[in-house]
Amino acid sequence: MTHENTLRSSRWFAREGKDGFIYRAWLKKQGIPAYELEGKPIIGICNTWSELTPCNSHFRDLAEAVKRGILEAGGYPLEFPVMSLGETLMKPTAMLFRNLVSMDVEESIRANPLDGVVLLCGCDKTTPALVMGACSVNLPTIVVSGGPMLTGQHRGQRIGTSDIWRFSEAVRAGHMTSEELLLAESGMCRSDGHCAVMGTASTMACMVEAVGLSLPQNAAIPAPDTARKVLAQQSGVTIVQMVRQNRRLSDILTREAFENAIRVNAAIGGSTNFVIHLLAIAGRIGVPLSLQDMDTFSAGIPLLANLQPSGSFFMEDLYYAGGLPAVIHALLSHLHTNCLTVNGQTIGYNYANAPSYNKEVITTIDAPFNTLSGIVVLQGNICENGAVIKPSAASTHLMQHTGKAVVFEDIDDYKRRIDDPALEVDENSVLVLKNAGPIGYPGMPEVGNLGLPAKLLAQGITDMVRISDGRMSGTGFGTVVLHISPEAAAGGTLALLRDGDMITLDVPRRRLHAELSLEEIARRQQQWQPTWQAAPRGYVQLYQQQVEQAHLGADLRFLKGNSGSEVTRDSH
Repeated sequence: MTHENTLRSSRWFAREGKDGFIYRAWLKKQGIPAYELEGKPIIGICNTWSELTPCNSHFRDLAEAVKRGILEAGGYPLEFPVMSLGETLMKPTAMLFRNLVSMDVEESIRANPLDGVVLLCGCDKTTPALVMGACSVNLPTIVVSGGPMLTGQHRGQRIGTSDIWRFSEAVRAGHMTSEELLLAESGMCRSDGHCAVMGTASTMACMVEAVGLSLPQNAAIPAPDTARKVLAQQSGVTIVQMVRQNRRLSDILTREAFENAIRVNAAIGGSTNFVIHLLAIAGRIGVPLSLQDMDTFSAGIPLLANLQPSGSFFMEDLYYAGGLPAVIHALLSHLHTNCLTVNGQTIGYNYANAPSYNKEVITTIDAPFNTLSGIVVLQGNICENGAVIKPSAASTHLMQHTGKAVVFEDIDDYKRRIDDPALEVDENSVLVLKNAGPIGYPGMPEVGNLGLPAKLLAQGITDMVRISDGRMSGTGFGTVVLHISPEAAAGGTLALLRDGDMITLDVPRRRLHAELSLEEIARRQQQWQPTWQAAPRGYVQLYQQQVEQAHLGADLRFLKGNSGSEVTRDSH
């Protein structure tokens, strides 16, 4: 049992004189008697609830469940808000603000009398932002995800977010009416929770469970299922135990834990956004991790989870089939089983007995859903520092492809011209989007899975090779090369591509190459002039000046690493 004066919070609440008077009196103002703060771990509940973040709209109730667990275990909960990132509503892109939220989280934790932290997160960027910020303080921390929504229903069909892309193309091709689209809209979101497919939100929930930052089953329990509140209460108990045992993020987030997460991500068909977020988290906790590691450690791991967008089923089905524990159990022979988790047990212990109850949803290593999986890292003269593609979401016939470039200078240029009947494009063309990277957009939006030209959709074409320095939604699919680094705005070769250039994508050989000589590239480089606009002030200006390229995780340079939990000034 931790003695009162070894608790970080005792530096506030055990003090005498004026300072102690202030700390205790102002909490009494909220009806909290001083004895509640004596010798008890003070647990901060970092809440991303917001009516502007629909995925996290149920977090008030979830926080109450966490509080019950903290009180049950002899701690005292204090809930605090941080900026919330609603992927569906925020412009220009929620990714622009991931690093800002991480700063909010870091400074809120460090500045306040907290001994441990529960991170309540769900929508895509809330999870990595909160984990990044917490890593830079390195207190005992546990994650409670919000859970996926129930599977959508439309005219007798089960639908999820991935169907939005299919519906959109069907409308543009004239195969679906706007009225039909409106009907589908009404059946999409049937409950609280984030996207019902293996999009980025689900991927992030799986990531935190795979690295050991949450209790088993955190990733897949549907948001409205009462088991979600039970897990939240158990997490409240666990964080108090973590404080008493001084089990910190750095004890859990080891190099081996990151390697486990990469392998699990391959097995579930996780979002390409996993790459950029895991790299950023590793940079905060101080674990060396490279873009190439994403390919190296996912190689040889087949796709075990038959989930949209790479498969057929939904997160609700994953839970009923055994959840992420069943996937991890199937992978144990490929994982570092001695990695520590939040409950003090190892990955090997936690998932030793976690069978799949539906082999159609969660398959086995010997009979996988798809042998193509993971994240492939590409190299070549277009992407000197790398690019990524998700083979399980791509078309087999395009995995080795050469075609003429059809170049769009930015997303506005694309929107103006993509449906122009005069656009010189055919199904063999390679669509190229520039200036969608961290600096150029700014914020690196999810626009990489470009919609196909309307005239090709009308011909029945459903996929083309598309390359960009942007990202794509984890719910998206297609033969899409993303995160090209250096981005166009940084003067990478992507910026120099022109209509008609021959581009070769060779996924088996990990290659993305433009048939341009070194001399031609140098000549174009001399002529190149950046077209991106610098922000005149504020956070966006700071972001553009400090953001790293995608292959490094797109964090701000001055945020890499951590400052610990010590407060540098301590007075009133």
